[in-house]
Amino acid sequence: MAYVLTADGGTESLRARVYDLAGRCLGSRAVAYETRFGPGARAEQDPADWWRTFVEASRAAIAEAGIDPAQVEAICTATTSCSVVALDEGGHALRPALIWMDVRASEEAAAVLATGNEALNLNGAGQGPVSAEWMIPKALWLMRHEREVFDRAHRVCEYQDFLTYHLTGEWAASLDNAGLRWHYRSRQGGWATSLVDALGMGAILGKWPPRVVAPGEVVGTLTAKAAEELGLPRSVKVVQGGADALIGMIGLGVHRPGQLALITGSSHLQFGVTETPLNAPGVWGAYADIVYPGLWIVEGGQTSTGSIINWLSRLTGGPLDFERLNREAAALPPGAEGLIVQDHFQGNRTPYTDPLSRGAIVGLTLAHEMAHVFRAVMEGIGFGTRAILDAFGRAGYQSSEITVGGGAAASDLWLQVHADTAGLPVVVPESRDAPSMGAAVLAAHGAGRFGSIDEGIGAMVRPGRRVEPIAANVARYAEIYPRYLALYPRLKEALDA
Repeated sequence: MAYVLTADGGTESLRARVYDLAGRCLGSRAVAYETRFGPGARAEQDPADWWRTFVEASRAAIAEAGIDPAQVEAICTATTSCSVVALDEGGHALRPALIWMDVRASEEAAAVLATGNEALNLNGAGQGPVSAEWMIPKALWLMRHEREVFDRAHRVCEYQDFLTYHLTGEWAASLDNAGLRWHYRSRQGGWATSLVDALGMGAILGKWPPRVVAPGEVVGTLTAKAAEELGLPRSVKVVQGGADALIGMIGLGVHRPGQLALITGSSHLQFGVTETPLNAPGVWGAYADIVYPGLWIVEGGQTSTGSIINWLSRLTGGPLDFERLNREAAALPPGAEGLIVQDHFQGNRTPYTDPLSRGAIVGLTLAHEMAHVFRAVMEGIGFGTRAILDAFGRAGYQSSEITVGGGAAASDLWLQVHADTAGLPVVVPESRDAPSMGAAVLAAHGAGRFGSIDEGIGAMVRPGRRVEPIAANVARYAEIYPRYLALYPRLKEALDA
């Protein structure tokens, strides 16, 4: 028997899992770590916690699986993207990591966009955005505000690269992260040299990892120290992973052109697979080779989705009785009896890319109850997803179905609303742990057990259920959708005034 070990390094914890080659999870353990928040939208973590929890969770998962550690053939990790850290030559952090949700570098992001550099054409056909979350703005912030740390740093890299180094002793960036958020272009010269030069930060090129390794490729094997701490043989291969949401595409089985992954949680991310590059306003990407060699990934996103449900819970002094609310909301007709929600509670990521847009609940009467608002929120989020799919369509990308992973997959109502508002079937694979499953596929492929990522998906990712759109609901939502679209320009005009 052969097994693979995965780690999903999230915002609040790291979860290790052991899988067999049929995609069955045999052991799992999550260990939490602390996030420290500060003024100016700062959010930091101690990278030493990442390694500590990785070791603790991995040993526990292997023990729970009840396997011989010598039978573990490969390790692959998926982590939060844009969690940036400055490291010395030994891989030790010079300061806490600026994790993905840290947006202190907003002025630096504006400076990046203001260059008008051709490297920015990847997002919105050059119209942006450039997010304060991303690598170059954060590295520029370090250079401007903590110059001593920037100058001392041997490497400026990400959570993913930190784990890779401590596992293998090799400095290697993931093509997935670099192509997605570092403006790295695998087919057009690699690093965005002219962009960093325009910002006066050319020194960063010597601080980024010297290797860029694609998901599924072997970075190296375990160092003696890592093998001892993990209780594993030194021969274990370390296979490149990447950003948790993108590796989740693999875990959902989204690998053919025309498929669409909807990653749900506090926010929604939409990732489509395409055979041809495309760039258009309101669309991020397309990014070449960042998940599958020879294919591009097109991206959309909604900033506030599940977080609006959490907001409702806080508003009522929660927690909400979700079983009752889902039942009552499902009994209501499409349109929640006149309510429309604009889902921009923290701005709009795509298709408008407007951080100043705000949410709204329109059409309230004294007859409406919490179940109406609950359903209207789901419908507003569904309309937001449809607006992104429409932007994809204008750019030349068409999807035939939506494959859902994450929190929304647990709600039958939410799945049906997504199917009905988009007018597309919704597919939910058997495993909901998409990043871990995707990492398991990559690990098995890198270990030589499968000849391709596609072959690994076929062997390890099992189909689940399919939710078909209801024709009457699709027709009703087609009548409501233009009213949803009309809210944005009218509310923007009111807010601007």
